[in-house]
Amino acid sequence: MKCLIIAAGRGIRLSSRGDSKPLVPLLGLPLIERVILTARNAGLTDFYVVTGYNGEEVREYIDIFSQRRNIPISHIKNNEWEKENGISVLKAKNLLNENFILLMTDHIFDETILVKLRHERIADGEVMLTVDYNINENKLVDVNDATKVLVKDSRILDIGKNIKNYNAYDTGIFLCSPALFRAIEQSLHNGDSSLSGGIRALARKGKAKAFDIQDAYWIDVDNERTFKKAEEKLLDTLKKTSDGPISRHLNRPLSTRITRHLLRTDITPNSVSFFSFMLAMVGALFFFLGGYSNLVIGALLAQIASVIDGCDGEIARLKFQVTEFGGWFDAVLDRYADAFLLFGLTYYVYAANRDIFTPFIGFLAIIGAFMNSYTADKYDGLMKRRLAPGKYYFRMGRDVRMFIIFLGALLNQPLSVLALIALLMNAENARRIVVLHKNG
Repeated sequence: MKCLIIAAGRGIRLSSRGDSKPLVPLLGLPLIERVILTARNAGLTDFYVVTGYNGEEVREYIDIFSQRRNIPISHIKNNEWEKENGISVLKAKNLLNENFILLMTDHIFDETILVKLRHERIADGEVMLTVDYNINENKLVDVNDATKVLVKDSRILDIGKNIKNYNAYDTGIFLCSPALFRAIEQSLHNGDSSLSGGIRALARKGKAKAFDIQDAYWIDVDNERTFKKAEEKLLDTLKKTSDGPISRHLNRPLSTRITRHLLRTDITPNSVSFFSFMLAMVGALFFFLGGYSNLVIGALLAQIASVIDGCDGEIARLKFQVTEFGGWFDAVLDRYADAFLLFGLTYYVYAANRDIFTPFIGFLAIIGAFMNSYTADKYDGLMKRRLAPGKYYFRMGRDVRMFIIFLGALLNQPLSVLALIALLMNAENARRIVVLHKNG
């Protein structure tokens, strides 16, 4: 399905962040790039971008981006960009003669909205607008600037920024038939060149439908206040339902702060994975050196590595750089790091007391950690299917192991650390086996 994106405006309220609004970076990616990549993730493949203000610079960037990401993007020029946004839509009239998706370059949204919308059906002559009925709970919306919508029985009755009676917000995400062009021309003939004017013209004929986004998020990045809200919302989406208790309450809040800064650089997720691995390996080396101070340094490095280990995935998701290799590479490095840390800790304890049971306890800790990682995929898949989206479930994994090592080292209890990891990890593996067995 084709996708039309309006990127012609100047965006003067964000001019402090860049002269061209489509190129304003939001967590490491320009707005236009983030919108296109979100749409591609949702299954759209053919893009048309309407440019206007500072168009040559924007088009040049889009061409480079198109080649780098291998995404077909066609340019549409709007030399009347100072007029209302309906004019930008009309510039695509001769290029789009089938149903298409319409997006705004400054609207950031949950890709699940598009995934669902692109499978909706509209009749010839209809347009479907995704709307947000959470007008009282949505804190991401600038109420004074938002376009309001009055909907009844999934049909739009009225739309505009200044209407008094409304029960939803316009999210700026449309499924359109070519009838939209005729409706905008009709509205333009009556003196209104806005996109909302075209929707009103269709609404009067009963041809404007509403699609409920339910709990999905969206935000119009139109000023400094909404820009900062967009940053916080995107960072908040990095939380995973599979996060363990330490990840959820300690590691993730720290890693997202680090990621915010790393996004301004060209560092890759795989580089972060390797850096985390090297921190853990240096930590293991300190265990082999012996002595309480080295124990604490090694454990501190292990915990820092655990925090940094979350940054690679966060960068990959926010910059749309997720790959199968990246996930596999990170997992392989984590297993090597786990083995050396636990083996180093085992050596540290054995060198201090020469207890013949120490290697056995260390072995149970290592095998428990490895099997914990091995059982994670099937267990996580089951829990995500059983729970509603966004709900956490009980999970004990690497984040817990690393924190136990860190805390135990501070208390100078390395043998207790090994014994506790051996007990908890193997008990967790047994629990997962029981849960999976009960659920087939």
